[in-house]
Amino acid sequence: MNMQFERGVITAVAADTADGRELLVEVNGQQERAFAEPGVCARPDVGDAVLLNTTGVRLGLGTGGVHFVAALLEKAGTGGTEPFDTPGHIMKLRYTPWQRAVHAVEEPDHPLHDRIRDAESLQGVPVVICELHSMVPAVAMTLQHQLEQAGGPSGSIAYVMTDGAALPMAFSQTVRTLKERGLLTGTVTVGHAYGGDLEAVNLYSGLLAARHAIGADVIIVAMGPGIVGTGTKYGHTGLEVGQAVNAVHTLGGDPVVVPRLSFADRRERHHGVSHHTLTALGRVALAPATVPLPDLAEGETRLIFRQITQAGLPERHRFVGVSGRSILDATGHFQVPLKTMGRTLSEDPAFFLAAGAAGEWAARLIKKPPRHHAVRSSAGALLADKN
Repeated sequence: MNMQFERGVITAVAADTADGRELLVEVNGQQERAFAEPGVCARPDVGDAVLLNTTGVRLGLGTGGVHFVAALLEKAGTGGTEPFDTPGHIMKLRYTPWQRAVHAVEEPDHPLHDRIRDAESLQGVPVVICELHSMVPAVAMTLQHQLEQAGGPSGSIAYVMTDGAALPMAFSQTVRTLKERGLLTGTVTVGHAYGGDLEAVNLYSGLLAARHAIGADVIIVAMGPGIVGTGTKYGHTGLEVGQAVNAVHTLGGDPVVVPRLSFADRRERHHGVSHHTLTALGRVALAPATVPLPDLAEGETRLIFRQITQAGLPERHRFVGVSGRSILDATGHFQVPLKTMGRTLSEDPAFFLAAGAAGEWAARLIKKPPRHHAVRSSAGALLADKN
């Protein structure tokens, strides 16, 4: 078997949000953590017996460290199942036991369908492309902080989540926090990712939805928490960075790539410029992108330039020097925690300075007042343009 399921009994609800419940469950006499997302089963509570997918934890995988509730086996006391009620007909996780219907923005009866039906262009908006989910808050905070410092209105930022890592957006505490802080106007989940304010069939239509349905002035593209990697040149989902560059170029956007930099990662393949970035930009991206590089120590900068030159990237992409250090003030202002692979901003500064540099660069590219379209989390109920 390539999946492991175990029975557990819920002993406590650690956190309860609209995006799901964080639980403590007793499994084989041990207290362990679990996550129940909406729509999988009736709302689980203390005393309920649940079927848990324990595969990731038993394999010792890093991101998450929690089991996932797959089914409600026995309801403590009285209770019932939730009614099946969705207006959508597009399936995600197709032909699996967990396939789910979503109301995709491309469907003719979607309330925002008219905004994207004939859309062909991103109209030159900057699209910041991140490899890792942990880059997203650094980009968003720096971008908004730069706009505030310039004395202008805040920008409308949409986050497009791909299916390269975690599929349910509900699993991202980062997204919840960014929305609570007003740093994201709306979200789109594309491919088999699900749970965004809007659902889209693929990255291309998801980008167009971010621009025309949400009204984004800047779009951030990144996978959810976690990444698939094997240590090989092509065996990782970070290659989607190059694919995103191609999509943004095709649709007339302005691709800005956050390079994955680190001098704290002990793995040689991720030292300096990660081999993920070198391969995505050198072998997958077929169109040019702007790659902001932050101010670093002289020795670190020399290594980065040697790596990108050896990979032939300066002939294919535009590298620009940007401070990136406004991420320090932005983090203090917005109070959104930053962590990647267990390392904080102070422990892995190059990583977050690179994301901050991309946020600074994107702020420079906003040339007109933002158009805000407020989006509620329910895919079937979206509000009209505020203006």
